[in-house]
Amino acid sequence: MAGDPFSDDEIADGEQLFEQPWTFVKGVVDLDNLPDSRWPEVAFAGRSNVGKSSLINAVVRQNGLARTSNTPGRTQELNYFAPQSLGFHIVDLPGYGFAKAPKAKVAAWTEFIKDYLSGRPNLARAFVLIDARHGIKPVDRTIMTLLSETAVAYQIVLTKTDKISEKALSEQLATAEREVAKAPAAYPVVITTSSERKTGITELRATLAKIRKDFS
Repeated sequence: MAGDPFSDDEIADGEQLFEQPWTFVKGVVDLDNLPDSRWPEVAFAGRSNVGKSSLINAVVRQNGLARTSNTPGRTQELNYFAPQSLGFHIVDLPGYGFAKAPKAKVAAWTEFIKDYLSGRPNLARAFVLIDARHGIKPVDRTIMTLLSETAVAYQIVLTKTDKISEKALSEQLATAEREVAKAPAAYPVVITTSSERKTGITELRATLAKIRKDFS
C-alpha cells in the first residue's frame, strides 16, 4: 500500500469490523430492489476474473461468502453483504470486460451498473480492482471516467500482487498513482493486495472501517 498510514486505533477498528460474521443479504438485478439506503455502502468493481470475490472473502475471513468462478462474467447481479452488527454494506458488482454473454445482455448489465453508480446516494466509495499482472486497461479507464463524471469517489486496488516481481509491482503502482493524480474523484492512495498471501488485507479492512465511521 502506498502512503496514508493508519493509526493503531484505525487498524483495530478494521479488525473488529471483520472479526464478526458477515452474511449474504441479497442479489439485486433491479434497482427498485436495492436495500435500504440509510446505511453507507462500498462497491467493488473490476474486470472479470480480477479477483473481486477472492478479495472480499479474504477481507471478511469467510472463504465461501462471495462466490468465485473461473467463468468470466458469472456474477450478473449486485451482491450485497453485511456484518452481523449491520449498518454497512459491501457490494460485489458484476465483472466487466470480457464476459461470455450475448452483447445485448452485456449492454444491459453495463447500463444497470451505470444507473447504480450514478444514482446511489449512500455509495461512499467504489473500489476499482486492477490485476497487477496486466495493469489498467481501456475498459478500466471507462469505469474510472464514469465514476468521475458521476462524482463517485473511487480508489484503485491492485490485486494478485503475489503473481509478479517486486520491480513489476513498483512499476504498476507508479502507473496507477499517476492515473489517480489526474482524476478528481480518485482517492490518492493505491492499495496493493494479495488474497492468497493476505497482503494489504489489514489496510483494506481499516479503510473500510474508516469509511463506515466517517459516513454521514
